[in-house]
Amino acid sequence: MNPRPLGAMLAAALAALGAGSAAGQDLPLGYLPSAAGPFATFSKTNEIAAQIAIDEINATGGIAGKKLRIVAFDTAGKPDQAVVGLRKLADDDKVLAIIGPLSSSECRVVFPAGDRTGVASMSMASSAPKLAEPFQYAFRNTSDEGYMFERVMRSLKQKDLAMATGAIAYATDDVISKVMGENVLPAVMKKAGTDVKLSVTFQTQAFDFSAQVSQLVGQPTDLIGVGSGPDPATRLVQELRRQGHKGRLVAGSTIADPELGRQMGKAGDGTTIPTTFYAELNDHLPADKQYRTLEKTLITPTSAKDFLESFGVPHTEVDLILVNGVSTGFDRLVQPGDRVSVYPVFESFDIGPEVRVRPQPLRDTRFVLDVHLGRLAAYLRMLGF
Repeated sequence: MNPRPLGAMLAAALAALGAGSAAGQDLPLGYLPSAAGPFATFSKTNEIAAQIAIDEINATGGIAGKKLRIVAFDTAGKPDQAVVGLRKLADDDKVLAIIGPLSSSECRVVFPAGDRTGVASMSMASSAPKLAEPFQYAFRNTSDEGYMFERVMRSLKQKDLAMATGAIAYATDDVISKVMGENVLPAVMKKAGTDVKLSVTFQTQAFDFSAQVSQLVGQPTDLIGVGSGPDPATRLVQELRRQGHKGRLVAGSTIADPELGRQMGKAGDGTTIPTTFYAELNDHLPADKQYRTLEKTLITPTSAKDFLESFGVPHTEVDLILVNGVSTGFDRLVQPGDRVSVYPVFESFDIGPEVRVRPQPLRDTRFVLDVHLGRLAAYLRMLGF
């Protein structure tokens, strides 16, 4: 991947677009969601986030006086449809750049097609190792799965949880699932000292996991590394519990669906959960844990307030909490398998209708100072407070 920053590329594209179509009233951005397939729920939440970003930019005047708008093409999670979508957005809609596609399977074919058309694409979820590196117009805002799964194993070791033995269960008909099952999971588990006893495979759309689980029950292990999307992982863990297997599920971000906790229910207890902290909330985290997804193992449910403060984040600085994509209050019980996103104060976007942590969003910071703190007040005024 060319090291040129995406911002510079977009700026150049904007200049070219402005020169070639001065009469245009808006700037189209392509979007490749997948309303079907293993990552449909995750795609929906990302679509909402993209629209929020567009609304924020347009509310401040857009770019060079022009408004941004999203032009979408549903890929249904299929690589061939993703390529069709890229060509339509690039050739017919003349988009500036493309947000998406979501999965590594789609990115594997879209990234080279994007290079051929000269349109930048940025995936928000693809995490197969080194997938974007060979391409000039391919970008991702995700971390490598190997990097993330190493943190999962490190967390287990730090908590002194059972991890002496492990097994792998993965889907063979999806790029990232196969990469996880054949490369990432076994390599990282072995590196962490886990003895990988066996592997079982399945198809993404498989409904009956009894045969695979029978093999896993025949050689019970402390951990079961899962390489798949959230739906097959849910069916797998439910069958594991039905047959009496008590091993802990571990995985990368491929199963981090916002609805995972609800889908798995009690069968998912013990699964490590990813947590993301945004913006200045990172100041409360150790340097090696900032600006990344964090995993934390829950033995029993705990309130969102206690969960956040266990990381050292003061609840008084939190403006919005999403658990599995749904806004909640501090009293919400976080369950094993939940995905928690924590946001600080929003300055340019009105989140009033979504706030659940207090009656009103945090706004308009004020300072109450005694008279002997006049100099401090003057300094604060100089800094814009």
